[in-house]
Amino acid sequence: MLLLAEKCFIYMSNLCSSLFLEGCDGPLVSSLPQSAFRSSSQLSNSHGPGYAKLNRRDGAGGWSPLDSNKYQWLEIDLEQRTEITAVATQGRYGSSDWVTSYLLMFSDTGHNWRQYRQEDSIGAFSGNTNADSVVTYKLQQPVFAQFLRVLPLDWNPNGRVGLRLEAYGCQYKSDVASFDGTSYLLFSFDPPPGPSAKDLLTANFKSVHHSGILIHMEDQHGHALTMELLKGKLFLHLRKGTAGDFHTTASLGSLLDDQHWHHISIERLRGHVNFTVDKNTQRLQLLFFHKISFGGVSAVGAQRDHSKRNFHGCLENLLYNGVNVVELAKEKKVSAVGNVSFTCAEAVEVPLTFASPDSFLQLPWAVSRDSVSLSLQFRTWNRGGLLMTSELQHQAGTLWIYLSDARIRLQIHKAGRIVVDITAGSALNDGQWHSVELSVRRGRLILAADKADTSTTTTSGCRNLFSVFQGCMRLIHLDGSLVDLIKVQQMLIGNFSGLQMDLCGIVDRCSPSHCEHGGKCTQSWSTFHCNCSNTGYGGATCHSSVYEASCEAYKHRGNTSGLYYIDVDGSGPIKPQLIYCNMSDKAWMVIQHNNTELTKLRASSGTNQHLAYFNYSADTKQLGAIISRAEHCEQELSYHCKKSRLLNTPDGAPFTWWVGRSGEAHTYWGGAVPDSQQCACGLQEDCVDPEHFCNCDGDLDDWYPTLYPPYLPYPPYPPKGILNGPSEHLLSSDDFWNAAYFNKETSYLHFPTFHGELSADISFLFKTRSSSGVFLENLGIKDFIRIELSSPTEVIFSFDVGNGPFEVRVETPEPLNDERWHRVKAERNVKEASLHVDNYPGAVQKAPADGHIHLQLNSQLFVGGTASRQKGFLGCIRSLKLNGKTLDLEERAKITPEVRPGCPGHCRSYGGLCQNRGRCVEKYNGFACDCGASPYSGTFCHKEVSAYFRPGTSVAYTFKEPYELNRNSSSQSSSIYSDLTLKGENVSLSFRTGQAPALLLYVSSYYREYLAVLLNRNGHLDVKYKLQSNRDAEVFRSNARNLANGQLHQVSIRRVSESLSVQVRCTLHTLYEDMKAVFLTGAEGAESGEMDPEIARLNALGFTGCLSVVQFNSIAPLKAALLYPDTSPVIVTGPLTESNCGSSSSSSPYAAETTHSLSDHFGTVGTGQPVVNAISSDSALIGGVIAVVIFVILAALAVMARFLYRRKETCQTPESKGAKPDDSPETPFNTDPTSQSIITDTQKEYFI
Repeated sequence: MLLLAEKCFIYMSNLCSSLFLEGCDGPLVSSLPQSAFRSSSQLSNSHGPGYAKLNRRDGAGGWSPLDSNKYQWLEIDLEQRTEITAVATQGRYGSSDWVTSYLLMFSDTGHNWRQYRQEDSIGAFSGNTNADSVVTYKLQQPVFAQFLRVLPLDWNPNGRVGLRLEAYGCQYKSDVASFDGTSYLLFSFDPPPGPSAKDLLTANFKSVHHSGILIHMEDQHGHALTMELLKGKLFLHLRKGTAGDFHTTASLGSLLDDQHWHHISIERLRGHVNFTVDKNTQRLQLLFFHKISFGGVSAVGAQRDHSKRNFHGCLENLLYNGVNVVELAKEKKVSAVGNVSFTCAEAVEVPLTFASPDSFLQLPWAVSRDSVSLSLQFRTWNRGGLLMTSELQHQAGTLWIYLSDARIRLQIHKAGRIVVDITAGSALNDGQWHSVELSVRRGRLILAADKADTSTTTTSGCRNLFSVFQGCMRLIHLDGSLVDLIKVQQMLIGNFSGLQMDLCGIVDRCSPSHCEHGGKCTQSWSTFHCNCSNTGYGGATCHSSVYEASCEAYKHRGNTSGLYYIDVDGSGPIKPQLIYCNMSDKAWMVIQHNNTELTKLRASSGTNQHLAYFNYSADTKQLGAIISRAEHCEQELSYHCKKSRLLNTPDGAPFTWWVGRSGEAHTYWGGAVPDSQQCACGLQEDCVDPEHFCNCDGDLDDWYPTLYPPYLPYPPYPPKGILNGPSEHLLSSDDFWNAAYFNKETSYLHFPTFHGELSADISFLFKTRSSSGVFLENLGIKDFIRIELSSPTEVIFSFDVGNGPFEVRVETPEPLNDERWHRVKAERNVKEASLHVDNYPGAVQKAPADGHIHLQLNSQLFVGGTASRQKGFLGCIRSLKLNGKTLDLEERAKITPEVRPGCPGHCRSYGGLCQNRGRCVEKYNGFACDCGASPYSGTFCHKEVSAYFRPGTSVAYTFKEPYELNRNSSSQSSSIYSDLTLKGENVSLSFRTGQAPALLLYVSSYYREYLAVLLNRNGHLDVKYKLQSNRDAEVFRSNARNLANGQLHQVSIRRVSESLSVQVRCTLHTLYEDMKAVFLTGAEGAESGEMDPEIARLNALGFTGCLSVVQFNSIAPLKAALLYPDTSPVIVTGPLTESNCGSSSSSSPYAAETTHSLSDHFGTVGTGQPVVNAISSDSALIGGVIAVVIFVILAALAVMARFLYRRKETCQTPESKGAKPDDSPETPFNTDPTSQSIITDTQKEYFI
């Protein structure tokens, strides 16, 4: 018994390059004699197959089989190979018998049938709904066959199978040459023709063997091209010159050894060659040749090193530039080598397909243990499956032959144990035909796979469980006799169920592959799988990019500066690129190159010019895509000259030029205008030598820099001097913020038809108050695609590709109509459809296994509404992308009534990204974090501001003296004064030290009142308060362990009136001391006096360690001293340099910050985190060890410090142009309540 499973179909190839020809639609069946009709059975003589002609009432009015089941068929012999373009069906006249769905099969021999498929996946045709109406199908591609067979699948449930049939087409001319594996035709031009604009070679072939050389071409220069069939695939091998080796240039097709006709074409047009196999085409660059051999080649003449044999099979309608080569061979005008005949001998082999889990074949066979002989051939994609099993005689056990890990395995089980275990072969799941032979003679058991014997291994163990086999079988021999499978089909011998008889239904689902972007396709009998590892794409077909399309998108996921993979076109063809994202107020993409150092150039006489090449980290396509999408682009390259003429002005020919993006030469330079042949100084008339238009042309003995144009995409060619290479800086695209606001349900935007036939991905962001509405819709004749908000907590992605409406739903636990931005991403491909909303669990629905796969749309795409103007969307849609392309909603909204471009209000969605008391500030396109009230800095107020100190350094932050208050009549100033009196304090800082005792923070007033934070001699934290000058200080002592242990600790102190609380948090161990209250008495008038002796003693010792994120109420004194020393009321004694010692990742208390170059970056690149975080400063520790005592003098607190100009820490390199400040207001303290932020052009920052 043979057990196999799963349903399968055959792919119908296009056997001819011609399309459906006008006039090729004549009836083919109506004139045939009754002898041309056959069937599996007939209900009676009057229901015979000869009566199955369309619109005829002969006999019982049509064909009906004896039993109505799926094993019945009607066959028609068209008497010769014919082109078939359409079929029509009808029920049996005057009855309730008709077929509602059926399969079409074709054959040239009446055996080894092939199934016609629509869209390469749909096998079934819809039939009739009554007995009299005619249902006609025009075939998408014509087929060429002599025999036509119809297999009913379903019929009227109140009747039985009843059928009348007509086929339409025309006669087909077929000129055939047959080759036996050693013969070939030699076709050559004498003399060789001259060059032509176009050459075309076409043919059909049918192969007996899976390998062989079909065509070999040569030219007079020794170049050669070979088309080889190798294991059912066609390869093109090219050799350049007689001494060269063959290299494979293309590969197409699969399962081409199925003994059916396949079409090939090689078309050369102006240097480009289209190589086509059936319906798949590759474009190449090849020569054409004057000497061609068909069906093989002489081993000596071709020096062939590919297949060991020539082609074994038939070539049909072999045409070269319109010349019929087969006719020339018949007329002996083409040399024939070996046995070439002009008829195609058909091999009659009857395969069968195991098509469902219930499929089996049971044959009579008496198996003895002493003498056994069995052989068969099979082909499959599965790694496992049971091939056969049988009980041995005399209770010798049970024989099992099966596939396991793509190897043949034989076991004999007896009494629940394995007594014999043999394996043979390997990689037998490659879709090729493989043979299995089993023989037992005189006690010796031999198992062979593909004629190769294997050794026997005897084992013991438990009985295995086997999966069913899915695949094809043929040539089954039992004890040397071939099983007649036609008799099995006629139920004359054996028994079977669920088999597809007389055809092999194997389909190569990986040819062509639906895996995109380099995904590796693997398959089983019923499906395929795409391995997307290391591609940068994901999903069932590797369609969607796993990376963001811009630095702006990464920024709004909360990511800081660093290296990220950017995929500018999403699911488009351009590969992701590793790019440095500089996350400032705006997100900049920085593209590096390989030549950032100054290059010294030597003088040139003009013959040996210096060519400066700059290889960017992105290729040309990636650069072009990034530039086209960027809001702003900058590039800078400088040339330093000394006695080196550049333009040779005013009258000479220029010595130097640069090449633009399209390859044209230019002779103007940065600051000048095109075609001016000047430098910037010439245009501004301030060159050192006014006689010249460029400083370089004055033959001066000093170095002068000259800037190249800022958009220079390719290198110039300077004659002498020093060249400093460019980096490109690109401001992230506005695509991320491209939005439209829909204020009526009837409003919408329309765009051209969306084309996503096989793969479609759609992503966008929305915010709304409405409970429902359609985001977008595109319709076809029957197909459609739609995404809508069906309720406040549900999004639906629906479509129809011909299999009926299909829906994917995502429900969210929280309402989506909350006026916050929400992200939707939908994808549909041939395997599945998926929908994701925000970070909630997504939904995936599998596509039907054998359904329609092409999405065919023809109307406009509606966004924010529908064509019917019903269920429109109210709210904002942003960053709408279809298959990686962003739709310009804003531009379309500008010309559309009831739709407004843009959509403000982002802080409600992104305000949470501003950390550590940072304040979200709204912008038209996005937001910014104001870190003015935070001791942190950075894009999201996330970066610790830290410094490492040693004795000799101090910082004081000073306010105005008390009498200044009387001069200011501002009521706001008075409120500031009242707020900052000593009614309460909030103090926070982080520190890392190994010193004890040590003074960490000291706050004092002019009246001997103070607050001190210190470590005592045991390393415990002490907080010392004195709020009355005439009373002793109060000391609060923490019971925490020794904090002078070199680890980072965070301290928070809060006093409200007479209540004090202290929290201490360690990096490795957290100690939260919700401290008991310390009650202090009120303070009266204070007198001036000396510093507390203990504090003075600790101050004299100095402090060695790290202080970070120091804050006193709204003041960040350390941040002011480090980042804004020139505009803040701070006094710094000794050197003070920013460090990263306050970072929790820093393990050493003496750690200094280092500057990373892009070449230093390493690590795993993820979609959410950079390879290396922000390159924030180029400073290292200056002067070694530094110490500090921070004094915050709280005097009368009359007027706060003067307005602080905003500045930003930068990474300065020799290539920097000038500082750009961060646009976000990041001030530690503002002393002028009426002042406003001012940014000058010179404060802008460029990262290079």
